[in-house]
Order: sequence, then structure tokens, then C-alpha cells
Amino acid sequence: MSTSYSTEVSDQFNEWSHGYRKIQHTKATVRLVEEYLQRIPLESKDDHRKLLNTIALLKAADRICSASMWLVAHMTYAKRVPMDGSVLSADDFKKKAQGHTGGALNMTPAYTGYLLANSLSGKTRSWVMGQGHCVAAIEAVNAIIGNQYEEKAKLYSCDEQGLSRLCRDYYSYELDKDGELKSRIGSHVNIHTAGGISEGGYLGFTALQYSHMPLPGQELVAFLSDGAFEEQRGSDWAPRWWRAADTGLVTPVMIENGRKIDQRTLMAQEGGTSYFEKYLKLHDFNPLPIDGSDPAAYAITLLNAMETLSKIGQEAQEGRISYPVKLPYIIAEVVKGYGLPAAGTNAAHNLPLGENLVEDDKAREEFINATAALYVSQTELEESVKTLNNHSINGRVREKDHELRLLKRRELIFPDDNYIESGLSVSCLREIDKWFSDLIHCNKSVRFRLGNPDEVQSNKMTKTLASLKHRVANPENNETESITGGVISALNEEAVVSAVLANKQGVGLVVSYEAFAMKMLGAMRQEVIFSRNLKKANRPAEWISIPVIATSHTWENGKNEQSHQDPKFSENWLCEMSDISPVYFPIDANTSKAILINLYKTRGKIAAMVASKKALPIVTTGDEAATAANNGVFIAIKEPNADIQLIAIGGYQLQSCLKAAKLLQRESVKCEVVALLEPGRFRVPRDETEAEYCHDKVMIDLMIAPAPLRIVVSHTGEEVITGVLRRLDLGTEKTTFMGYKNQGGTLNLDGMLKVNGQSERDIESVAKKMLSTNK
Repeated sequence: MSTSYSTEVSDQFNEWSHGYRKIQHTKATVRLVEEYLQRIPLESKDDHRKLLNTIALLKAADRICSASMWLVAHMTYAKRVPMDGSVLSADDFKKKAQGHTGGALNMTPAYTGYLLANSLSGKTRSWVMGQGHCVAAIEAVNAIIGNQYEEKAKLYSCDEQGLSRLCRDYYSYELDKDGELKSRIGSHVNIHTAGGISEGGYLGFTALQYSHMPLPGQELVAFLSDGAFEEQRGSDWAPRWWRAADTGLVTPVMIENGRKIDQRTLMAQEGGTSYFEKYLKLHDFNPLPIDGSDPAAYAITLLNAMETLSKIGQEAQEGRISYPVKLPYIIAEVVKGYGLPAAGTNAAHNLPLGENLVEDDKAREEFINATAALYVSQTELEESVKTLNNHSINGRVREKDHELRLLKRRELIFPDDNYIESGLSVSCLREIDKWFSDLIHCNKSVRFRLGNPDEVQSNKMTKTLASLKHRVANPENNETESITGGVISALNEEAVVSAVLANKQGVGLVVSYEAFAMKMLGAMRQEVIFSRNLKKANRPAEWISIPVIATSHTWENGKNEQSHQDPKFSENWLCEMSDISPVYFPIDANTSKAILINLYKTRGKIAAMVASKKALPIVTTGDEAATAANNGVFIAIKEPNADIQLIAIGGYQLQSCLKAAKLLQRESVKCEVVALLEPGRFRVPRDETEAEYCHDKVMIDLMIAPAPLRIVVSHTGEEVITGVLRRLDLGTEKTTFMGYKNQGGTLNLDGMLKVNGQSERDIESVAKKMLSTNK
């Protein structure tokens, strides 16, 4: 410590530097903190007081971290916590323990360090955690410092009663009288986790999203794991995407504990930190290795990283350096499960002491000894919490209310509709492109993102490309590429959909080949589950809904062999809840645009839209398209007292049905033709929330006239749509479902329809057979 400091400051610093229980400070961390303190001027009594306050915050963080690790261990194994430090009896333990204990113990100093950085700087940053299974760390720290939402604050107070309930509710599996999960504590981050914005259950997606999340002026800390590093391709592209002009400061923090569930990570096998540092440097990161068991190391390095990125971002803005900038990247090296026995072994991942400490005397004794080394007295803990929680002094919000958690609602200005006249043939994608480009120009202050897994021009999105441009570091063609472009292009569906999903403070659109959109489902599903749970808790998401358009689809992609002929993207999304995950099958350019307009007026939804890029006849007027988009159905041919009703799902399917209807009408068969644009609205709802969105029986009968016989011709396979449309099913003798039969190859549209039994002649033949059978 510098001799220029007072004896009081030096004594306090020395006391901190000697550590607290299991929280010890390496020489490197002590130097890091000394350098930070030296940046505080010594010109007045206020400066002297600031030095002492800073050291007090460092000491408080050590104690909160130790107590939180103590609580994490109890959450896994115990039914109650002894706030007085007394020894638990065998009956105080769970008979079947559960928890991702090792990772949660490692996340505790990381999250505490994030809180410390906020307290030191007087700024509340946002956070996101990719390893959602480590939620016990977040819940433990939040319970101790009182950073909780109202529904949990009254349950899990920082006393023996509240923290004991926290332990019992962790993995309790108990349901309430309505069949809902009773506990507010999940196995992963959930909507009740203070400040949580992502479940973090599908590993790897946070690493693809963080560089697209904050707006300028905002700061984000992204906690990542070395195990998840093996998951999704594209996490090392963050420097390619980050721009100071339209993105806030970000700092990724890798918890490098070297282990997955049952073996070492591939990173550890390659050489651990030294290997990863070299890897990061090759991909335009600036690696910052730290001691991952020390909250002070996290806090000071976070502050330094944010300051560095701010400076180099400004330099890039001024043209003094070029993109990609060297993005600071913290590598927190720590033994997995540090704080409990079996640290650094495979056992540390889940249950380092086994699952039943009631009967295992040796393991119970090890637990008692280990947690005693982490224990903090209630008086000392209360004083530390009071010190760290300096929000009122700084006039900042609590971490539960950070900027990415409480998004500001954004209202869009919509361009004129200008629907196309009936009788013309127009590409759905071309009309979507024209309207979306107009939307961009109407909302110049909004951050737009188009996710493009290649072929954006082939998919008719030329105007949007001209408006937004590909985001690149070195533009090759200024007409289609820009350093600050809004089109995120990579031959990686997970990466581009993540870029759009992360842009919740702006407007997003994804356009993909249908067959390859399948790879996006994991990222999409994780987002809508979180959004739906927010809605059910009366805290609906404020982000503008996101369409994912599947084009170059099954029926128009015959030239590319059968791997490209796959409707499972929409089939899978139909299995999600229709109120938050709608699936649309527009039948012409007008309905495509009307659906998009409707969707962008809603919040918190991720929609799948299967739209043709090749021209289809315009079959709706503007008013009809708007009504069809609202109701999810369009009556293409109305026929009172019809002999048979043809129901089409998909643009090409409607054209086949219209042609088949003409053939049947020539033989005096009264035929009605219906197009279902949103089949999910007609399903049997699976819960009350979905029931509010789906049409009831009365409404269905008003929209779709009762018929003696029905044929459903679907873009999808027939099995899924049969289940979805159970309420339109008249029975096997009176209803036939005709879907994609997994037949294909190098074919044109007519060939695809014929080999899958969906040509007009196929439909006519089935109709005649049904009419004959049901005379």
C-alpha cells in the first residue's frame, strides 16, 4: 500500500488484503485493487472518505460472497439454515438433495463481483447468465441483499425463517391447488429471479446474443461458461458485430472451471487458460485472466474492461482505429465447486457430497466443516449488506430493475398499407421486403436487425438489404455492405436468429430457408417460454414481436433435393402455445403483409411465417387480407350447403384446392374452399391463456360453415395438422388430411405436389371417393 495513504486507510486495506475465510486475494488481485485505489485523488477529506468507503465495499463483498456460498450449499443439502452458526442435525438435511452445486458456487463470487462493480461506480449495469442452471448463486445473493421482486421478498427474507424456506423451496417440485408450481425458485433462471432476462437453459445462446443487446449508454455483463463454449458456433464473432455507434458496452465473463458434467471441458483438455487466451486473441478479443474465486477481481476487472471498451469504441467512432476492436474478455479461472469438498472433480458439478446426508455420517460431517468455514454472523452480514446496498446514495436502481430487464416500451410509426389489386401474381417475400423497408424509413431512430443465414437477395429482400446493408468490418461493396449494417449475415442459423432475438430494444426480422430454420428452434423456444411466463405473471414483455419467415420452402425448393424439402419448422412451432408462438401460412402477398402489420403491433411473441418467395396469384383485397390476418381464416369460395369443403393450409395448397374445386364443380359437386392462415387459432386450447387466444366453438362455426365432408390439404405433414385441427375433424370417414408425405427429390412445383398427392387431380380423386362412400 502506498505510503501516501493515512494509517487508517492502510490498516483497512491490509485487513481486506488478508482475505476473509475462503475468500482469499492473490497478489495479482491485490495489485489490481491498489491500482484502482490510486486513481482516487487525495485532495480533500471527501477523497479520504471515498477511499475508506471503497475498502469498506470490498470487505462487505467478501462477507456477502462467503455467506452466499454458505447458503448455496444449504440450498442443495439442507431443509433449514442455522443463522447462529450452530450445527445441523441429521434430520435437518434433505433425504434426496438436488442442485447444480459446483457451478453455482463458482457463480457466487462472479455475481457478487458484478454487484460490487455497480456499488463502486455508482452505476447499475445489466447482466445475463448463460449457465442458467447456476441460478442458486443468484437466488442466494439476492435473498441476502434483499434484491427481490415483491412476490419473493415476503417469502425469502434474510433471516432464519426466510432462508430456510428458500432451501426447502429449492427443487421442492410441489404444485399448488391450481396445478401450478408452488415454488418461486426454479432449477434455472425464471421470471421470478430478480433481474433475470433469460432462462439460460439452452447452453451457448447467451454467448451469441450479448453483443447485440444493449443500446448506447447501457452496459451489460454476460456470464458464460467453458462448458457452454462447446455448444453453439459463433460466440467468437462478437467483435465482428459490436459497434459503438449502435451498441452499448459489453463485457463477457467466462467462468473457466474446467469441467462439464462428467469430464473435463474440451478447453481444459486443450490447455485451459493459456490455450483460451491464444484463441481469443486470434478472434479479436483482449483476454483478461483473473482469480475466479474473488469478487474483487471480478469487480475491478469489469470496471477496467468497460472503461477500455468505451475508449476504444470512441477511437473507432472517430476513425483512429478500425473495426473489429479488441473486445475485453474476462477469463475467471476457478476450481469447480470451490468452497465444498470434492472441488475440481466430476462430483462437484451436481452433488459433491452425494445425495443423502441424512444417512451418510461422513459426508454430513464434511458438509458441516466446510460450511463452518464460510459462515458469516448475522450482525456482520447485516452491516455488509447495508454497505453494499448504496443505491439511494448513488440514486441508482436496484439490480432487479436494470435496463434490459425493464425495457422501455417503443411505439412504431407504420407506413401506408397499399394493398395489391386482385388478379396479379406477386411474391409474398417481395411484398414483405417492400413494406419492411418502408417501416425502416418510418422509424429511423429504431435499431433494426435482419437475421440472414445467406441468400437475402435470392429471398427477395433486396430493398431491405439496400436500407440496412450487411454488417461487415471492411465493406467490399458500399451498396450492400456497411460497418454499421443492420443485416447480420452468417451461414449459421443459430447465430443470426440470436442476433435478432437479442435486439429486444429494436425491431427484428429473420428470413431463412425453411429446411434450415429448424436449427433456430432451440433459441426461439427458450425466449417464448420466458415471455409467456412473464405474461401469465401479469408482467408482460415489452419487446416488439419477432417474425421468423421460412421461405424457399418445401413446395418451391424441389430443385435442391429432399434435404431442402422439410416442413418440420412450422410443425414444431405449432406444438408451442399459439397465443405466444403463432404459426402463419399466408396465401398471397396481401395476407403476408397484413399478418406482418398485425404482428408488429403485438409484444413478446415469436411467430413462424411460411411464405412463398415465388409469385402467387393475389386472391384477397386489402380489406379481406386484414380480416383474414385478424381471424386466421379466409373463405376463398363460399358455397352454401356445400357437398364437400376443401380446407387449405399454405399458398400452393390453396391454389391446388381452387383448381380441384373447379374440377368438382364441373361435375355438379358443390364445393367450398377455405384457407386457414393460422391453424393454431382453431385448436383445442391446452390452458386458460391459450383459450383466451383460440377461437371457441361458436366462433369457429361462424367463420367456417359446417360441412358434411372435409378435406384438409396442408403445407405440413398430415399427422401434426390432424392433431391441431381436432375440432374441425368430422371423423375418419368424413375428413381426410392430405399433407407432405416425405416424398421429393429434384422436382418442380408440379412434381412436388404430385409425388405428395396434393395436385388438383389427387384432391378431386379423394373428394369423389369420399362422396361415393358417404352417399
